[in-house]
Amino acid sequence: MSLLDLSTLLVCVTAALAFVNARYLRLPASIGVTVGGLLISLVLLILVALRVPLALSAVEVVRGIEFSDFVFQGVLSFLLFAGALGVNSHALWSLRGPVIAFALLSTAISIALVGGALYGLLALFNLDISFVSCLLFGALISPTDPVAVLGMLKQANVPKRIETLVAGESLFNDGVGVVAFAVLAGIAAAGAGGHGPDLGVGGVLTFFAQEAVGGLLLGGLLGLAAYLALRSVQDFVVEMLITLSLVLACTAMAAHLHVSAPLAAVAAGLLVGSLTDRRPAALSSREKFDAFWHLADELLNIFLFALLALEVVVVDFSAAALVLGVIAIPLLLLIRTVSVQVPVWFLRCRHPFAPYTRRLMIWGGLRGAISVALAFTVPPGPARDLFLVMTYVVVVFSIIVQGLTVGRLAARAGEQRAPAAP
Repeated sequence: MSLLDLSTLLVCVTAALAFVNARYLRLPASIGVTVGGLLISLVLLILVALRVPLALSAVEVVRGIEFSDFVFQGVLSFLLFAGALGVNSHALWSLRGPVIAFALLSTAISIALVGGALYGLLALFNLDISFVSCLLFGALISPTDPVAVLGMLKQANVPKRIETLVAGESLFNDGVGVVAFAVLAGIAAAGAGGHGPDLGVGGVLTFFAQEAVGGLLLGGLLGLAAYLALRSVQDFVVEMLITLSLVLACTAMAAHLHVSAPLAAVAAGLLVGSLTDRRPAALSSREKFDAFWHLADELLNIFLFALLALEVVVVDFSAAALVLGVIAIPLLLLIRTVSVQVPVWFLRCRHPFAPYTRRLMIWGGLRGAISVALAFTVPPGPARDLFLVMTYVVVVFSIIVQGLTVGRLAARAGEQRAPAAP
C-alpha cells in the first residue's frame, strides 16, 4: 500500500466517521473525532492480530513515515495560529497578569510534578527511563486544548472574563509547554551525547529566553507585515494566501533563527486577530476568514488523532504502558488542581476568582491535539513508545469523559454569572 493509498483510506474512513457522528451521534466534533480514532486503532489492532494483508501493509507504510519534523515544524504552528486568531485580544490584555501567571507558573508546576511522579511510577514498574525524559512527558502532557471547551463556554453564556481567562491560559501554556519541551529535548540529547544546549543553569535559561522571546518578536514582526498586506487588498483568496504564508514563514524563519516557531505563530495570530478586530474593513469578509481557520483547525485535529490511532498500532504496545496511562489520568487531574490553585493563592488579593473559574480551568483543561503532536516528536526509543500509549489513553479519557461533562459545569457557571469577578 502506498502513502497515497493510505492517505485516501484514512481520509475516507475519517469522513465516514464524521458523517455518522454528525448524523446520528451528534457529539461535539473533537469528541466524535477522538471516538473515531479510537475505533480505527482498535479495528487495526484486531486486523493486524489476524494477519490481514491490507492491515499489515498499512502498518509498514506508517513505520516508514517520519512524523516529528512534519508535526513539530508544521502542524503545531497552524494549530496555535488558528487558536490565537479566535481569542479576544482586548479582553486578554485586561487579564494579562493572571494569564501570564497561569501560563508560566502553572505549566512549570505541572511539568515538575508530572515528571517527578512519573519517574517514581516507572521505578515501581522496573522501567529504566531517565528523569529528563519523564520531565519531557510532563512538558508534552501539561498543555491544554481549549477548542472543545470554548464552544461550550460560549453556548452556556458564561462571563466573558472566565471565557477569556480559560482561552488565554490554554493558548499561552501551549506555547510555554512547547518551548519547555524543546529545552528538555535538547538537554536529553546533550545528556545522551548528542547536540543540545549547555547543561548549566545559565545555558538552559539563555536557551529558553532565546526560544521564547525570539519567537514572540519574530511572530510580532511577521504578523504586522501580514496585517499591512491584508488591509491593502480586498480579495478573500489573497487574504488566505497571506495568512497561510505567514504561518509557513514563521515556521521556516524560526527554524533558521533557532527560535520557537509555535510561539511565533501565537504572537502572529494574536496580532493579526487584534488588528483586524480593530479595523474590520481590513478583511473582505471576517465571517469567511474565521470560518476558514476554524475549518483548518478542525481538519488538523482530525488528522492528528487519526495519525495517533495508526501510530499506536505500530509501537510496542505493552500492558505496563496501558496501566501507566490509566494511572496517569487521576494523577494528572490532581496535579492540574494543584497547578491551578497555586497561582490563585498569589493572585486572589488583586484578582478575586469566582468558584466556577477554578473548576472550569481544572475540569476543562482537556489534553488534545498539542499533546498528541508533541508525543510524535519524542526521539525514537522505549520512552517514545511508552509516552505515545500513555498520551493516547489520557487524551481519549480527557476528551470523551471530561469533554462530555464540562458542558454541564459551564452551564452552571452561566446560571451564576458574576461579571465583576473573572
